[in-house]
Amino acid sequence: MPTNQPVPFTADDYRARMARAAESAAAAGLAGVLVAPGPDLVYLTGYQPTAITERLTLLVLAADRDPVLVVPTLEAPDAAKAVGAPALTLRDWTDGKDPYEVTAPLLDARGRFGISDNAWAMHLLGLQQRLPGSSYASLTQALPMLRAVKDAHELDRIAAAGAAADAAYEEILKVRFAGRKETEVAADLARLLTGHGHSQVDFTVVGSGPNGANPHHEAGERTIEHGDMVVLDFGGLKHGYGSDTSRTVHVGEPTAEEQRVHDIVREAQQAGCAAVRPGVACQEIDRAARAVITEFGYGERFIHRTGHGIGVTTHEPPYMIEGEEQPLVPGMCFSVEPGIYLPGRFGVRIEDIVTVTEDGGRRLNATARELAIVE
Repeated sequence: MPTNQPVPFTADDYRARMARAAESAAAAGLAGVLVAPGPDLVYLTGYQPTAITERLTLLVLAADRDPVLVVPTLEAPDAAKAVGAPALTLRDWTDGKDPYEVTAPLLDARGRFGISDNAWAMHLLGLQQRLPGSSYASLTQALPMLRAVKDAHELDRIAAAGAAADAAYEEILKVRFAGRKETEVAADLARLLTGHGHSQVDFTVVGSGPNGANPHHEAGERTIEHGDMVVLDFGGLKHGYGSDTSRTVHVGEPTAEEQRVHDIVREAQQAGCAAVRPGVACQEIDRAARAVITEFGYGERFIHRTGHGIGVTTHEPPYMIEGEEQPLVPGMCFSVEPGIYLPGRFGVRIEDIVTVTEDGGRRLNATARELAIVE
């Protein structure tokens, strides 16, 4: 597992990201980009407020002007310390004043803007009231590729997060499953992720027996039994970038049917990964994996998309799903995670993070995909 610290991002890195965002917005016919606290703001500026409150904080990007970050006066000193701060101008506003008096002059009064999906409704409504001729679209719809293509330093961080998740999986295979609650195994996974450098654990799915047929089952009080299939899906953030991997294990020897279903999912996952190459539409990854499962008669039991992007969040565009015609581009990172779910019985899912290379794809998870036997 990589133990060295990642190459730090610089003000120039954030300056380039903000410039690309503004240029992409202009190319999409938008007047600019408005970014509230959350993953987009961290990605573009390196700034993450210690607390997200009702006070307006908003990054304003447009192709014809320098970046401006509107912040409450009491938070301006912290914003000024962000790595990306030298690449933008801070405009502060004090309590008791109208923050839109500061913000409105920065915007085209009749422009259409892309705005962070997680922006507060009260702030969007405040802008609309001040600028009734303006209009807005969510960034996921307007600029879905904003964070999709990773540079070399981002890829290093995602690879390190994947290696840490792999190390956690190798260790979880050594713990006892039978006779313990799902929540106990989930706690083990969280502890292992943290122990291998994750600063944030986003999820630890432990779906045993019939619970494995629910793809997003929350680890519960069910006691894992000998003979159970157990779906493990876990991840979080390390060095600010995500991990997400799934493996399915069996407590004791599996039945012939359980082994067969697992083999089908493994073949489907391999087909999805093998389909990755530049220029291929995202939906083709879903089609490749789904075709295998359908061929073996389980098509109706594969009930979710094949994958999702990953970066500063564990779920982000692009999505590997039918209808998504976005071509793959080198530097994209996303999951390939087909599954089969048999209600009342068991489920199987196998997931790796894959990055698009110049001539194909590369898995960022390396643990065995065969059905592991645990005690």
